[in-house]
Amino acid sequence: MASTSGLLVVFLALTLTLDLSLAYVGNGQKQVFNRISRNLLHNGLARTPPMGWNSWNHFACDINEKVIKETADALVSTGFNKLGYEYVNIDDCWAEYKRDKDGRLVANSTTFPSGIKALSDYVHSKGLKLGIYSDAGFFTCSERQPGSLGHEQIDADTFAEWGVDYLKYDNCLTDGSKPELRYPKMRDALLKTGRPIFYSLCEWGVDDPATWGAKVGHSWRTTPDINNTWISIINRADLNNRWAQYAGPGGWNDPDMLEVGNGNVTREEYRAHFSLWALMKSPLLIGCDVRSMSPGTVDILSNAEVIAVNQDPLGIQGKKVYKHGDLEVWAGPLSGNRTAVILFNRGESKAAITAKWKDIGLNPSDEVKVRNLWKHKDLMNPRTGSLTSSVKPHSCKMYLFTTI
Repeated sequence: MASTSGLLVVFLALTLTLDLSLAYVGNGQKQVFNRISRNLLHNGLARTPPMGWNSWNHFACDINEKVIKETADALVSTGFNKLGYEYVNIDDCWAEYKRDKDGRLVANSTTFPSGIKALSDYVHSKGLKLGIYSDAGFFTCSERQPGSLGHEQIDADTFAEWGVDYLKYDNCLTDGSKPELRYPKMRDALLKTGRPIFYSLCEWGVDDPATWGAKVGHSWRTTPDINNTWISIINRADLNNRWAQYAGPGGWNDPDMLEVGNGNVTREEYRAHFSLWALMKSPLLIGCDVRSMSPGTVDILSNAEVIAVNQDPLGIQGKKVYKHGDLEVWAGPLSGNRTAVILFNRGESKAAITAKWKDIGLNPSDEVKVRNLWKHKDLMNPRTGSLTSSVKPHSCKMYLFTTI
């Protein structure tokens, strides 16, 4: 077993520093970040935000291996895998209540009778990756299975042996110690396995994980759990917006999984949800039943132009740059001298919203080619200074600006 000091040396030696010189405008104030250091652990994962599917938002504890296999099949048959959706993530309630005689986690014999290794092999055979769930406490949040507190290495070894590619690590039923102390233990355990495993910290933003998460994992929750309501969606966006400066290649702010396709929210609201998550460089983890998506849901989740904003290699989180009542402008820089812009109306009436060049990081004299990413059309003439458009209530328009 490697010593703690030895692990630290390895960890530091394998840290990748990205030097990015950029100017970014937020809330009307220019902020210049000459250097962003991003710890990519030892595995180079998360150069762009992860994309895939997670079981919790739609199924909660009502999961089984049939659902997981059929979900993998659906991601392939719909072509979503070719868009970048690669992770098939099992959330809580997959394990037996007790560990086996050797202290290992065991898949629930009723719902996952073939075991996680066989399921992992199946998912991998589709060209996809398997994710799993545990908790930095004594039990998981459902209280139906053991957590990994005090069992970090044996659980990490088990996950690696099963071929797991992603770990969502929750924060329930703990010993009362701070997440900053508990979460690095699983990081070190995962590193020891030698298997590249995406490490998702799910401590709900309790101890401001954006300020320390890049040294521990690949993403960190900045919000409480999302639910399938308009109020919840826009609240999570607002909470996540606060931490924009901490995100970048190797580590991402996570406002929780997508609710698109779960019903109870309008198509316009879901489109705004997806647009904001894409602009904020949030993980794009589908939370609906992909086996039975409506055409409208497919249309939103498969918008390759919006996905490209999320996956842009520059990796700078877009943020809110202007607000007047319920009318907002969100924007963020992209590679190739481009800027992504959202005109967002969270109010109850249709209204005109103006994006001014000075607010989105452009010079007022810049001539810009504008493309509507939901209509997949370029505006006829280049623009200078500002862009104004009428936006429906609870809706947005999303544009790609290219400086000529």
